[in-house]
Order: sequence, then structure tokens, then C-alpha cells
Amino acid sequence: MAMSFENDFVFEVRRCQPELVAPAKPTPYEFKKLSDIDDQEGFRFQIPGIFFYPHNPSMDGRDPVDVIRKALAETLVFYYPFAGRLREGPGRKLFVECTGEGVLFIEADADATLEQFGDAIYPPFACLEDVLYNVPDSDGIIDCPLWLFQVTRLKCGGFILAFRLNHTITDAFGMFQFMNAIAEIARSAVAPSILPVWQRALLNARDPPTITHNHHEYDQVVDTKGNVVPLKDMAHRSVIFRPSDISAIRKTLPAHLHCCTSFDLITACLWRTRTIALQPDSNEEMRLLCVVNLRTKSKSLPLGYYGNAFACPAVLATAGELRMNSLSYAVELVRKAKNEVTEEYMKSVADLMVIKGRPNLTAVRSLAVSDARKIRMDEVDFGWGNAIFGGPAMGGAATVPGLTSFYIRFKNNKGEEGIVVPLSLPAPAMERFVLELEDLFKTISTNEAKNSQRKFISSAL
Repeated sequence: MAMSFENDFVFEVRRCQPELVAPAKPTPYEFKKLSDIDDQEGFRFQIPGIFFYPHNPSMDGRDPVDVIRKALAETLVFYYPFAGRLREGPGRKLFVECTGEGVLFIEADADATLEQFGDAIYPPFACLEDVLYNVPDSDGIIDCPLWLFQVTRLKCGGFILAFRLNHTITDAFGMFQFMNAIAEIARSAVAPSILPVWQRALLNARDPPTITHNHHEYDQVVDTKGNVVPLKDMAHRSVIFRPSDISAIRKTLPAHLHCCTSFDLITACLWRTRTIALQPDSNEEMRLLCVVNLRTKSKSLPLGYYGNAFACPAVLATAGELRMNSLSYAVELVRKAKNEVTEEYMKSVADLMVIKGRPNLTAVRSLAVSDARKIRMDEVDFGWGNAIFGGPAMGGAATVPGLTSFYIRFKNNKGEEGIVVPLSLPAPAMERFVLELEDLFKTISTNEAKNSQRKFISSAL
């Protein structure tokens, strides 16, 4: 296990004026409603992502800015709702006015090389505001561009592609589908291999709506102790779990849990450690929200559906229960949350949105985790090959500051693999979190040494 700190080297970025990239051909003017899953309050935020690409000699003479800008315009012909603007109707219902105005695009150059980012590239990125410029008045939910792209050329011949998207319009799988479509067209395809499917009515509320499950992820808890801290006032770090770390954690569990997934192990470890670091009263309820993709559980969603198709089922435990029980207690709760999601559960969420006015996810004492490893963002290839890093640009971005962490595939320049998890916490809690996690791995290492000739060694923080 290793904990990363922000890379603080300084470089200059020269940006051209932001422009709108519209579809390359005329597209239909129409109004398209979002689903009742899409337009909930908890998805009304902008989420950033980032790719780092090395120099590829076979692409000398080709400009990544021109290639991506042209491919983006051609892809928007297929994904033309992305070129429109969100409007809000009665009952806070969101819909897209397909105006064809386009998405924001910024061309830039940086006085930096990929080598300056070090042996491994992963969040948090101190340079994010430089390589993803927040165009004034562009980051709203209503009446704003739905995407912002910035392509930044580097001195070494590589480049950085950073983007920001309105989460109500698509989820991580839909985002990957769109980015991969741009990449395919950049590599001379005439159309995406997977054509986009709108059909948002598939995830609308029933008539009449009926809530059939408990949805503790939407409990409205009053913050009486100032638990919710603005994201700009938080500390941002990443935890890296290598295969040996996960194996060592698994050996601490009872035999019947040895088959649990790496997601279960990491989530339980982080939830418990984070709870200890936040120092809540023992009787206070802590929530864990597990992002579960419906596409893996449903036969009703067609291939190419690019709307939000996930739920965030929650499990609850008091802070005292998490602190006093072993890690296996938290693992069991994680597994319980993951098993909640069915098609009926999703229908119940949609019904709740309509009945209760599209509430936000629970803000107080909550952690949401999303496994982005299966999306394989680093394999998006615009012609320069796979990205050195591709995925969410930071943790904590949500309508609830610091709520969400992502699990991202990681590989350094030596080929060593792992899982990187960006986290955001108030600064004093982050200090305690680092120490608590370090103590956990020291304990695991000691136990390994006692029970085996092979000593587990965790990376220095």
C-alpha cells in the first residue's frame, strides 16, 4: 500500500480561446427527456476525467488537437444530444433541447514533459486547473455546454486530454462509450462500432409510482456538527493497493470470506479506516454507498444505452460497530449492499425520485465508492496507442463534497500494477487516515512475518 501526494512541479500552459465544436453535419432539432434516474439531484454536478498519452513516432506529423477536434465533430453527429443544452421543466424534470450548439473545446500547449510527472501518473493532479480550464459560466447544469474538452500538447510530443461532463446526461459507461467512439473515428472509422441508444424511458418511474425497497442512500440527515466541508477546503490523496497488499488483507479474514472480491476488501478497509479518521461519536450512523451498474444485471437495457444506469444502495453501521468489530464485519456489509440492486430496485429508485421530488444522496457521514476498473479507460486509443493513465481526474467530485471515490487501474513505468483510489477528506482527518492505514499495514506485515517465511512489505508513505 502506498499513499500519493500531489505532484507540485510548476509549468506554463498557453491556451487558445475556447471554441464550440458542433456536429459535423446537420442533426435533428428536438426535445429529449432524461430518465427519472438521470435527473436526480445527486447527479447534478460536473465530473472531470483525464488521459495522458506518450509520444508515438508513428504519429509524427499529426496534431492530436486537430485529430481529436475533427473526430469529436463527426462523433457528435451520432451523439447529437450531447451538442444540445439541458432545460428544466415542471417537477424539476430535465430534458435536452437538441440545439446542435456543440461542446466546449480548448487547444493548449504546455512547457512540460510526461517524464516530469514521475514514474507513475495518477490522481490527484495539482495541474488539473491548468489542463482543464474552467471556462467562466460554463459549469452549470442548466443552459450550459454538456461537455468541455482541453487537449494540451507537451514538449516531449505527448499530450494530455482532459474533459468535464455533466453527470445527468451520462454515466461512466456512457462516457467511455462516447470517448471510444471519438477514438474509433479518429482512427478512420466511418461510424462507432457501438451505436448510441437513447431510450431513457426504460428507466422512468412507473404509473403509479411505488417505492418497494428501503433506500437509505436518500435519507435526509441534518448536519448538526459541520460534517460537510467544501471540496476546496479538503485534502486530496490517493491510496495505491498492489496485488500483494490485497492478498495480505484477505489472509486476515475468516476462511468463508477468502473468496470475496478485491472491491469488497478495499471498500471495507477504506470505510472502516475513514470512519476512525473522522472521529464520529460511537452511536452515529455511517453510510456506505456502493455504486452498482445495472447493465450487468439487466436484460432490458440495449447495447449502446448511454444514460445513467446505476444505483447506490446503502448499508448502515454505527461508528462504534465499525471501530470495534474486525474488518470482516465491514466486508459482510459491503457484500450485502452490492447484492441489493435488481431491476426492481432501480424501478423503486425512479419511483422515489418522482414521489419525493428528486432528492440528493445522503450527505452526512457517507462514503460512496465506484469501481471504474472494468471500463478500461486507458485503452481509449486516438491513434497514439493506449494512455499511460485514463480515468477520473479526482475523487470527491459530487453534489456532496468528498462523497465519492473511484477505483482505477494503475500501472507504473516498470509495469507494476495495482489499484489507485483517490480520496478527499478534511485535512486533519486525512492526516489521521494516513496514520491509521499505515498502522493497519504494519500490523498485517507483522502477522505475515509470524505466520510465514515470506514477509509482506508495504510501500513507504
